This record gives sequence, structure tokens and C-alpha cells, in this order.
Amino acid sequence: MTKIPLLILFSFMIFSAKAQQMLTPETMWKLGRVSGIGISDDKKSVLYTVSTPDIEENKLNKKTYSIPVEGGKATLVTNADALMKGSHISPDGKYMLKTAEVKMRNVFGKDFYPELDKSNVHIYDGLNYRHWDEWEDGAFSHVFIHPIVNGKPGEGKDIMSGQPYDCPQKPFGGSEDYIWSPDGKYVIYVTKPKVGTAYAVSTNTDIFQYEVATGKITNLSDGMMGYDVNPAFSAKGNLAWLSMEREGYEADKQDIVIKNGNDIVNVTKSWDGSVSAFKWSNDGSKIYFEAPVDGTLQFFEILVPLSNMQPVVKQITSGMFDVNALVGQVGNNFIVSRTDMNHAAELYTVNLSTGMMKQLTHVNDDAYKNIAMSKVEQRRVTTTDGKQMLVYVIYPPNFDSSKKYPSLLYCQGGPQSPLTQSYSFRWNFSLMSAGGYIVVAPNRRGMYGHGREWNEQISKDWGGQVMKDYLSAIDDVSKENYIDKSRIGCVGASFGGYSAFWLAGNHDNRFKTFISHDGIFDNRSMYGTTEELFFENWEKGGPYWEKNNKQIQKSFNEFSPSTYVEKWNKPILIIQGGKDYRVPIGQGLQAFQAAQLLGLKSKLLYFPEENHWVLKPQNALVWQREFYKWLKETL
Repeated sequence: MTKIPLLILFSFMIFSAKAQQMLTPETMWKLGRVSGIGISDDKKSVLYTVSTPDIEENKLNKKTYSIPVEGGKATLVTNADALMKGSHISPDGKYMLKTAEVKMRNVFGKDFYPELDKSNVHIYDGLNYRHWDEWEDGAFSHVFIHPIVNGKPGEGKDIMSGQPYDCPQKPFGGSEDYIWSPDGKYVIYVTKPKVGTAYAVSTNTDIFQYEVATGKITNLSDGMMGYDVNPAFSAKGNLAWLSMEREGYEADKQDIVIKNGNDIVNVTKSWDGSVSAFKWSNDGSKIYFEAPVDGTLQFFEILVPLSNMQPVVKQITSGMFDVNALVGQVGNNFIVSRTDMNHAAELYTVNLSTGMMKQLTHVNDDAYKNIAMSKVEQRRVTTTDGKQMLVYVIYPPNFDSSKKYPSLLYCQGGPQSPLTQSYSFRWNFSLMSAGGYIVVAPNRRGMYGHGREWNEQISKDWGGQVMKDYLSAIDDVSKENYIDKSRIGCVGASFGGYSAFWLAGNHDNRFKTFISHDGIFDNRSMYGTTEELFFENWEKGGPYWEKNNKQIQKSFNEFSPSTYVEKWNKPILIIQGGKDYRVPIGQGLQAFQAAQLLGLKSKLLYFPEENHWVLKPQNALVWQREFYKWLKETL
């Protein structure tokens, strides 16, 4: 064996380190965004898309590719329909399902007074007058059946005629909300059969069955009061969907239910977890699903019960990564999407017998060769009530424990959402750490993946144990010699933005700076202007005018960040979307106005055309540059 002189080896190591660059917003936005579509009809290839930002044109460009299921060279696809039959084509190939907007209610001034056609008045007599990022315009998305004539859809029939309901569900429903039965006799669709104020205070979506021959509509989930979504048939004709039990609770435990004759069987009822998504096995004997567990998203299977015995959930994958999309089964392998905090999504195969994973697509491999990776570590922290809390600590590339580093407490949104090994193109942990910051990201109360009790403890207790969890996490990590205790920041969005506002008035000078994106500042005005009232009613306990309810008054006073604004004493960057109707513009404006009047160094970053997120490429780059500019100035 030839020995390499130490001097040459040392020089090579220095060169290799220098060759790798720190991740920047511009570098990150050049990465391809991989999304699986499905398996080709001949079971030989996997179809997927790659979206790449075009900064100059301020849009995402998307291309479709095909790759052999066993791996190999990817090829560009110009006609995906030739390789994979669309899920909305009837089994006999004679009909196609499509959706279209149908005007059903008068909303605008000119609807009521046609002669005043230049008026721009909106007239409402109930709630749900706006939702997520759109104002109600009186039109509803309906499902139509179109005969296929000479390969093209003919005139369609509205199967929801006369129903002022939406399918797909707005704002996040998609093509999974309407499907064919395997025999082609029925169309199954998801909708919330409520309008106006009743819609705004309820989560009760239902699964409906439309009989093609007769037009008869049957509510298959009648009496099931929570979310019922994502219907899917097995090869054997069994229908399953995702279901939540309690009306008004959008973060309830989500289970898989199967319709068995007149009975509906909850097959994950006894399992102390919440299902994110599922797919049937090819033979219909099993269901595969993804779910949060201990700060990750993993891949599971469950046998379809043959009797009244409760089936056993089996975890197939394990590791510090997220299995975050289920594409489909090919033989003894299942195609999934996988991420971790250093890597954007790529497609992988999972061996269903062993759980072993093999990377299938390699869209971003070349880019990663030039990017220095962050070290990601799991840490267990004892909370003030004696529980063990998982905390992610993300270290800068080339971390040196003999040095001192500034740190960021990251506050997750939700509030009931998992903090896992996801890869965000905005709140990106590897990008934060590449800036020289140690990121502390606690799996605080309210997160999925740690049991139902942990997940539910946050409701009606926003300013309680969860805030102690945040402080326990940052205090524990701050004991390390490499943390500069004089340079700790607090950042977050949505509930994380609320957390930053609340901690700004309750931090005993732990933090030097704050960043809050679309955070709730004043709980009372939030209740009066947000759109999905079921969320506020569940999380706060009810409306603020119920003066005799101590829990509700605590939610609107003690747990409102505005209550402590006179104690704000550190710089704060406030980010607000103009089309965010979930956390409306008044929240950010109130907070900025208070900070300015208090004489604090503060800045308002306002995106008039963005909603709760920042989606346009150029706006996203401005967001990133202002985010790190603020940290450089104040931390």
C-alpha cells in the first residue's frame, strides 16, 4: 500500500474544506424540488417532477421525468399520460372527472344591481367571507363528469349541482378529493356541507358517494363529525380514508378508517400516533402510511383486519430523516420521497421486508458536492414538569467546540405540527447554521410524534407549559461553553411568530433580538378578524366575551403577547403577508406600531401579495436577505 506523505494529505484536506462553500439563499434556490407523481402503468418506471426557480421571471419552472424503478438514467417526459393513466379517467376509459368554478351566490354590488357594473362592493350576510388568501366571490368548485369523445372531454355534468360547497376543499384540497370506484359505478368526493358562519366554525368534512347511473348522492361518513378526507380504494374494492373524531379540532389524532359494508372500522384507533398520509398495497391486503415519530416522519404498514381484532402497526423505516411522500409500490419495494435537514427531497425505494432505503433520483447530488453540511444532533432536555423533550441542535459546518457561537431559538408553527427532518426553502436550518448560528429547535408541547397527550397539552395553554419548554431548551443548550450567552436570538412563524411576540415580553433578558413572521400579537383582535373560527374556539376555549369563563379569559389576557408589550426591550423584526387572512395584517401592524412607540429598533417587512407563506421567488430572496441582515445587525 502506498503511503501518502502527511504534508500532502494535510494540504488535500485544506483544499477539500475550501472547495466546499457555505450554503447561501442563492445557492439553496438553485436546488431542484423533486415531487413524485406515480408509477407507470407497465410498472417499469417512476414519474416525477422537478421544479426549479426562475428568479428573473419570478416563477417556478416544472419538468416531468421518468426513471427506471431499479434506478438509472432519468429521461425527460413530454406526455406523462402516455405512461400513466390519469386517476380521473373512469376504469372503462369512457369518462373523465374535471372541476370547474360555478357561480352560485350573489356577492358583488353588480350581482345585486346590474346597472351599477362599475361598483366594487362586496356584500356578505354570513362568515367565511374570506378564507386563507381569497375573498369569497360566490363561486364554488364542483366536480363534473365528462364523456370522452375522440380522446377529448365532451360536455360535462355537474354532479354537485345545486350544492354551495367546494370540491376540492379550499384552500388545500386537490385531485385526491374526487376519485372513481374501481367498478366505475360511483364517484367519491370530499366536501364540507356547510355554508357561511356554520362553515367557519366547523371542521366537519364528509365523504360523499355519487351513483353515476341514477345521480343518487349518499353521505358515507354521516355522523362522523371531524375531518374526513383522502378517500382511496384498494384493488379489492375496499374504501379507506383519513378521519378525525372531534368537530372543530383541526389537529385531532388522524386515523385510517375502512368502510366494511355498513360498518366503518378505525384500524389505527389503538395506536398512539397520527397518520399523515396512506396508500393501499397493490394486492389490497395492507395499508402503508407515513406518520411523525420522535422528531422524524417514518414509513409504516398495517394489515387490513380480517376480523374484529385490532390490527398491529409495524414501523418499516427508521433513521434521522423524513419519509414525506408516498409514490407507490413496485413488487417488494415502495417508492417514497425523503428529506433531512441538509438535503432537499429526492425519491428513494424502501424494501418492504427489511426497511432498507436506496436513493433513486439524484437531482441535487452535484450541488451538494460543493456545499458544506451542518451537523444535526438530537438532545434530550428535562422540562419543568419532569418530561423528556427532544431538541434538535444544528451546528455550523466545520463546528469548533473551542469557539463561541451565537444561537437561535427556533419556534415551530402549528401550534400542533411536527418538527421533523424536513427541508424548508424558507425556514431552513442548514442555511441558518451556515450563517454561523447554532440553531436550537425544540419538539415542545403540541407536536405530533410524541404521543397524543403531548400533542394535545398545548390547546388552551398557549402561554403556559409550551413557553417553559422553549426556555428549558435554550437554557439547557446555553450551558455549553461554545454558546455565547450574550448573543441568543428568538425566531419563528405563525404560532412560532406568536411565541416570539410572547417571549419578547417574558424572557428575563435571555434574548438579544427577535424575528416574528405572521405571528399573533393580540388574541382578542385575532379572534375578531381571522377566518377559521373553529381553530380559535378550540384553542382559546370560546369567544372573549364569555366573561365568566376563567379559562377563556386567561387565553385572551394572560396568554396574549399584547399584554406584556410594555416589557419589550430588544430589537424586533416583524414580517407580515398582506393576503394572510389566517393571521391578518392587523397583527403585524399592531406589533410594529407598539415597537416603534416604545422606541425599540424595529423593522416591518410587508409582503402585500403573499399569504401566510412567501411563495414568489424574488420575494423569498428578499425575505432571506432581510432575515440574515437583521441577525447580522442585532445579534
